[in-house]
Amino acid sequence: MAGMHSAGIGLSLEKRPPARTRDAMTAAVSAPPARAALPPTAPQRPVTPPVTPPVTPLNPAKFRDPARTAKGEERATVTLQRLETLWLNTGTLCNITCANCYIESSPRNDSLAYLRRDEAASYLAEIRALGLPTREIGLTGGEPFMNPDILGILEDGLEAGFHLLVLTNAMRPMQRHQAALLRLKARFGARLGLRVSMDHYSRAVHEAERGPRTWEPMLKGLRWLADNGFAPAVAGRGLSGEGLADLRAGYGRLFAALGMALAVDDPARLVLFPEMDARQDVPEVSTGCWDILGKRPEQMMCATSRMVVKRKGTERPALVACTLLPHDPQFELGTTLAGARPTVALNHPHCAKFCVLGGASCSA
Repeated sequence: MAGMHSAGIGLSLEKRPPARTRDAMTAAVSAPPARAALPPTAPQRPVTPPVTPPVTPLNPAKFRDPARTAKGEERATVTLQRLETLWLNTGTLCNITCANCYIESSPRNDSLAYLRRDEAASYLAEIRALGLPTREIGLTGGEPFMNPDILGILEDGLEAGFHLLVLTNAMRPMQRHQAALLRLKARFGARLGLRVSMDHYSRAVHEAERGPRTWEPMLKGLRWLADNGFAPAVAGRGLSGEGLADLRAGYGRLFAALGMALAVDDPARLVLFPEMDARQDVPEVSTGCWDILGKRPEQMMCATSRMVVKRKGTERPALVACTLLPHDPQFELGTTLAGARPTVALNHPHCAKFCVLGGASCSA
């Protein structure tokens, strides 16, 4: 964004999806439509891939210096204002492999190891000891329900009085814990929240990203959550090139056909994330951009949240700036909440595309 004019600045879900996802999606939507287990009268509209010009590769001079942009301008930074949300990464292992997973989760990638129950508990205890204003604990992966300590981690967080938000694909790893989830819900009610990843309201586009035979198991898990009073949220993505209004309308038709009362116009219940591709060119964020965009550093996700990760082969977990950048060492801030570096330089394409321009946040 350094050196940009204010006109036309912004990120929408009409941006082009990453190449490998786009190619898979094109093949999926041009094939005969595969129907989900929906009522025969469910409204179905064709989804076609967007026609957009080729993407511009990221300028290799950008995002090299944490202090200066490629144009020599002072890079924007964000300082932690208050820790409202602490994310726990439960590990990168997942039961599926998505075409464009920002954290590169898969059934084989264990670069982020399973976070143990006692390790998670130590951060909850530190929040209390420091008197931090944290109200939400988020759990992400990988697939959190593959972590063997997940139920204990959930119980500890809920017993400590936090609201929990678990990001899940709602497939078999979650479904095998149905009885335990019902027990937790009976004890702690709405403080246990779950957000289900549904990349699109159509099976074709969802499975182009997540792989074949992922749609029906996801719907089964989502419907189980809804039927049992969990009031799940849903997270979608801008894979198809549709605008926000069309996406929300499409999800609305699907949920109506499923008999689910999910408020698609509520951004907390249906979260629509912008697509991210670190290989695609994006403006850098200089200090002068805040006024151009009418935004402030304290509005960014890293002003109110941090994430705990456990790197494979390391002795103890570490804190990173946000959920999007678990692998980049420049965003590792320390091992304790008290000792973690508070200020983050916005020195990655995701900082610009997801947070500053996209205005998105992973928290509830």
